[in-house]
Amino acid sequence: MLLIADILGILTYGMIAAMLGTILPELSKKFGLSPKQNGNIGMAQAIGLMIGSFCAGPLMDLEGKKLGMLLALTIITVALVGLRSASGYGSVAGLMLLLGTGGGALVTAAFALAGDISVPWLQGAAVFNAVNLFFGLGGLITPLVAARLFQNNANRLLIFAASIAVIALAVNGMTAMSPPSGKVAFQADQVSILISSPVLLLLSLALFLYVACEVGVWNWLARHLIAQGVPESKALTILSLGFALGLLLGRIAVVPVLASVTPKMVLFGAGIAMAITTYLMLQTGNPRTAWIFVFLGGLAMAPVFPTALGLVGGAFKAQGLDSTATGLASTAGWLGLVISSPVIGGMAGDDPKKLKKALLLLPIASAIMAVVILAL
Repeated sequence: MLLIADILGILTYGMIAAMLGTILPELSKKFGLSPKQNGNIGMAQAIGLMIGSFCAGPLMDLEGKKLGMLLALTIITVALVGLRSASGYGSVAGLMLLLGTGGGALVTAAFALAGDISVPWLQGAAVFNAVNLFFGLGGLITPLVAARLFQNNANRLLIFAASIAVIALAVNGMTAMSPPSGKVAFQADQVSILISSPVLLLLSLALFLYVACEVGVWNWLARHLIAQGVPESKALTILSLGFALGLLLGRIAVVPVLASVTPKMVLFGAGIAMAITTYLMLQTGNPRTAWIFVFLGGLAMAPVFPTALGLVGGAFKAQGLDSTATGLASTAGWLGLVISSPVIGGMAGDDPKKLKKALLLLPIASAIMAVVILAL
């Protein structure tokens, strides 16, 4: 039951991770939003992700992982329903802030919960990658359902996603989970353990760079492709059957790889591949060619987030600080999105076609990430 509860949480997070990029083209047309405003909305979501990640860890240390899961899923449901009634730029940004808060808390809680799952044929970081397959599935569902089933109708998509969140909430409410550690990591005698750890600092920096890249693709790819002349339905299909499918299949492939290759080498290889594929995906307006490079980009990114968080959680589990360490590392990741979203939007300004140049930030960040991993 614990495995099912965590899977539903990860699935829900995958769906909302793809939500902004999926509904952004329709919202931009509906409310006349510029890329700069899109960037500010993305920043609002990222600030929410930071708040949720930062607060969820200590809350779970003190009150338990179950409360973290239930609170996160409740916030997500409220935000998704609220987005149906958004009236303009301000309300969209505010509700994305709320959705981000729930998402940040959910991913922190779900990955912390994954550390409690006992599966004989999966060990260490491989557990996180196996559970996180459902993140890729959730990311695939959102744009695919939007394009093929709901004909880009954002309101119907939001209700669908809210329904999945409610199911996840119910299952987690019925699932027994481990009691809290009773320790709050931000006590004076524990803070130094976290802040002074080279492993936590380096992995946090890697996640800072990685999240800017992955969520950058989720949020901006469809808008970029549409600006290059790709029809909206095809752009969303490339996002789902290209990027999300690549993430999903990449996580399937990386589970056996982790049994024979160190997580460090997996992360380093992923960084190099990300730099190449993100650059190439920005160089074409041909839907078929774009799909190929976007798919390869998803494959390259697939192992990074769960592998890095798996390393963080494993490093601090013995001290009972795994939830807070995971939250801090996740928060560093969302900080990358907070900074990159307005930078990308500001570089593009009022012209969506300039996203092609602005998004070159992604391959640059990928290459730097690979260098950071070498220092582990």
